Amino acid sequence: MSDLIAAPAPTVVLKMANPGPLGLLGFGLTTIALSAVNAGLLTPDAVAAIVPLAFAFGGIAQLIAGVLEFKAGNTFGMVAFTSYGLFWWWFALLRWTIGAGWLKAPPASAVATILLLWGVLTLLLWIVSFRLNKGVWSVFFLLWVTFLLLAAGDFGYGTGKLGGWFGLVTGVDAMLVAFVEVLNATAGRVVVSLGEPIVR
Repeated sequence: MSDLIAAPAPTVVLKMANPGPLGLLGFGLTTIALSAVNAGLLTPDAVAAIVPLAFAFGGIAQLIAGVLEFKAGNTFGMVAFTSYGLFWWWFALLRWTIGAGWLKAPPASAVATILLLWGVLTLLLWIVSFRLNKGVWSVFFLLWVTFLLLAAGDFGYGTGKLGGWFGLVTGVDAMLVAFVEVLNATAGRVVVSLGEPIVR
């Protein structure tokens, strides 16, 4: 009789991929492109090529990463990727609607205020990132400085170009962190360490 009882089916455990590198690459690459304009390396009319990039890679890729981080139970990753994905949608929609003549261009002080608010949000997330690896910590440090410099530039303090250079470093840093995470995941071991958290 016992021979007729089927053995239980083996449990298959599906390994979830890390969505972090996708979000970091979407953020980093788009940040480099726009920062090249802010730093004066590209002319302002290059923004026309950056707007679709902001919708697609900067926006959608980060939103996908945010949803996947939610499924993985990573509150920080969900908040960060979703927030900055929607930041890129804000930027792209602003440029698109102004370019299409649907909205008037806002005063520089209005844009500066919004950038300042993003700087404050990023500063708060940077504080939380003290409990994450040093690679992620460095990205958020550079990013809040970038936002504050860009905001000060739009307020008339002449720091916009410097903010562009900081943005370039921020974008490169984010892409390097993503590269290390992909490398380690592909190798199945820590090939390059991103550093232990500053606070445990």
